[in-house]
Amino acid sequence: MEQLTDTLNALQLGGNSLLAWAVAAAVAVGAYAALSLGKRLLLRNLGRLTAKTETVIDDLLVAVLRSTRQFTLVLVALWLGSRPLELGSAESVLDLVILFAVALQVALWANRLVSEYIVYFSNTHRDEDPGMVSALQGLSFVARLIIWSLAVLLVVENLGYDVTALVAGLGIGGVAIALAVQNILGDLFASLSIILDKPFMVKDFIIVGDLLGEVEKIGIKTTRLRSLSGEQLIFSNSDLLNSRIRNFKRMYERRVPFTFGVVYQSSPDQLESIPGTVRDIVEGVANTRFDRAHFKAFGASSYDFEVVYYVLSPDYNEYMDIQQAINLGLCRAFQEQGIEFAYPTQTLYLARQGRSGGTGPGGGDQV
Repeated sequence: MEQLTDTLNALQLGGNSLLAWAVAAAVAVGAYAALSLGKRLLLRNLGRLTAKTETVIDDLLVAVLRSTRQFTLVLVALWLGSRPLELGSAESVLDLVILFAVALQVALWANRLVSEYIVYFSNTHRDEDPGMVSALQGLSFVARLIIWSLAVLLVVENLGYDVTALVAGLGIGGVAIALAVQNILGDLFASLSIILDKPFMVKDFIIVGDLLGEVEKIGIKTTRLRSLSGEQLIFSNSDLLNSRIRNFKRMYERRVPFTFGVVYQSSPDQLESIPGTVRDIVEGVANTRFDRAHFKAFGASSYDFEVVYYVLSPDYNEYMDIQQAINLGLCRAFQEQGIEFAYPTQTLYLARQGRSGGTGPGGGDQV
């Protein structure tokens, strides 16, 4: 055994004895086996823990560990095995490779952590807080950009480049690029403005100009709506910020004015009773608040009344059900009271010539 050891020490390869290479190989294999076994044990134990708890932390740790790449374990094991060896200039190269691999792996962990948390938050808060879900989905792009930028800068700095000069150069180049793609950047910042200011959120029903629909997605460049007729409407984010938007999801109650007319043959007593009749009908319908009912004007062919009430819900279908109930109530009440709704009519008076060749005050026929 001693003779074999002496022989291995005597034989040289790349400036190191064969024994040193054998020890390095053993250390590398052992390190890789230990790292792989440790990863499996952690995943198994955390997997059992996630099945027993409802917290998100252990789920995130499992997701992060599963994103560990095998090449990272291999490179770390080789680096540990190379510590006893004299590699000269190759040692600095190996250190840079390890640095690159570790930086890449850390960026992958951080990226997976952000992605998994966004998925978790979206699944648990989609119904109760869709605005925050939209905000996180939009800001996730910025978070990933920062993560990968820091990883690249760390590697570049360790390669010996001046990061300050690089950042300054990127800034100058960024200005030129920004001028070239200012419309795209305008939509990007408009997206962040929509996410942070929240003029509307996913599932809100909005009207933009003469177009209307439910918000499906707030993207980096565009926002997508689903119209009532089924097609998808796509708006540029910058155009949305420059538009007047009506958000019906934020409506707490709906103000409803409507008018109707009754015939001129109605008596003053009947006209006087109409506002009270309307009040009783509106207050008899659930989820409404009566405001006023007035004899408004003398129309071309009717006595005109104006009614205002509130529906205590933003739901459009409920508003239409309530208006239908009020209209039917008016029809029944007016039928019982002998009041007739007006419709467009005209009365013509034809003048009839008298014997003297003229027309007197009562010389006309009504048609």
